[in-house]
Order: sequence, then C-alpha cells, then structure tokens
Amino acid sequence: MTVELNSEEKDGVVTISIEGEFDMAASPKIRNFLTPLFKENNRSVIVDLAKVPYIDSSGIATLVEGLQWSHSSDKKFRLTQLSPAVKDVFEIARLLTVFEVFDSHEEALQGA
Repeated sequence: MTVELNSEEKDGVVTISIEGEFDMAASPKIRNFLTPLFKENNRSVIVDLAKVPYIDSSGIATLVEGLQWSHSSDKKFRLTQLSPAVKDVFEIARLLTVFEVFDSHEEALQGA
C-alpha cells in the first residue's frame, strides 16, 4: 500500500492529511514532506491521522522528529483524529502526553 499526502495552508496553519500505512516504506516520503514546513513562514503544523490504519516505530520516529523540529523552529505541531489502531499504539508507547493530540481538526485549530 502506498501512502498519500495532502496539505492545505490557511492563515499560517498547515494541515497534512496522511492516508495509508505509516511504516518504514512511507516514513521517508512523509519526513521529506514535513521537513520544509518547519522552515516556511507558518506558525503551526497539524497532522491528520484519521486515514492511517497502521503505524510502526519508524512512523512514530518521524512524528517525534516533527515534534523536535517544531520546538527548534518555535512552531506548534499537533496531531488530530488518530485512528483507533494508531491511538492504541500511542497509548501503549505513552505518547498521548508527549504530543498535542486532538479528537477533531476544529479542536486542533483552536490556538494553533
């Protein structure tokens, strides 16, 4: 399965929607997609994971990198609409308190 990426920018907030498995094969593509966003003139990056049925450790590592880039570039990095399987992985790894995680895109936009 290949991963599909879409982005939308509005008022300095970039939303990335990922569709497909976020695994070792997809991680480089997603990393290359995310990296320039932290160098551009936006203030927040929101990653929508609603259509991600599976995430592995390389996917988690890519999101952790995004979080680190956000801290070094003084931008917000938020995750939204985690699919049940992805949310389970985040709970097991105790990452729900490390990331800013929101149930809906509208909630993620507040204060972004």
